[in-house]
Amino acid sequence: MPPRLNPTARQARLGAELRKLREAAGVSNRETAEFLNTSPTQISHIEAGRSGISPERLRRLTTLYACDEAQLVDVLSEMAADRGKGWWEEYRGVLLPGALDLAELEHHASYINLFEAVHIPGILQTEDHVRAASTFVAPDLPESDREARVSFRMRRQEVLDSGTPLDVIIHEAALRMRVGGPGVARAQLQHILKAAERENISLRVIPFQADGFAGAGFPMQYVGGVVPQLDTVQTDTPHGVVFIDASAQLRYYRSQLERVDSAALPQDASLDLIRRITQEL
Repeated sequence: MPPRLNPTARQARLGAELRKLREAAGVSNRETAEFLNTSPTQISHIEAGRSGISPERLRRLTTLYACDEAQLVDVLSEMAADRGKGWWEEYRGVLLPGALDLAELEHHASYINLFEAVHIPGILQTEDHVRAASTFVAPDLPESDREARVSFRMRRQEVLDSGTPLDVIIHEAALRMRVGGPGVARAQLQHILKAAERENISLRVIPFQADGFAGAGFPMQYVGGVVPQLDTVQTDTPHGVVFIDASAQLRYYRSQLERVDSAALPQDASLDLIRRITQEL
């Protein structure tokens, strides 16, 4: 089978984790190839996510690498067996691959921690909010493409029904923006209040009056993996979605989220603030 031209983020992550294990064990690419009776080029393809690997061969590799983390090996084996045919595949060729990768990441999350300063988190947006924001940012987008973006964002919210714990922190600035006008903005805030009634959602607000808060400079979505080694940070840039999984960077983002967390109101006070903002619209 020829190498994949465009591996998904999940396929690339599996390959990257195998490369980390190999390098930590001090085993060369060539030694790995000899062990599996294949070529060094094929090992490079596997570690780049361009080629798959069977769960059986993966387990053999982790033995070569002297990996004694049984849960990690189990999860990597499940990733190797995963054919990635989730609902997001319906949008391949319609939306950018990064958007599909994000949906797949959220689908497999064990928990999600979010911080947004100037936007309502996508996973909590209403249809009208998504449509209005898209119209503002890309007014010339063909209507069919816009509706695809709207329906895709609504499908992403299926993760809320899965029971995945979601910890959301939003700055008051994002709540006061009247995206789509007062009516759409009011319905958006009511939607957030309704979502906060779910047992798996924690929602808090950083008020303008929070002393010492200087902002984080960027939105953050910390997605917990089944094992901590598979945690991922997702952040947005003007050019698309970025995924971060280096250990040092994950520590950095965890520390940033802890600072953000310390500035947020308790949930009850946060919901009261959202109700007041809703009444002011």
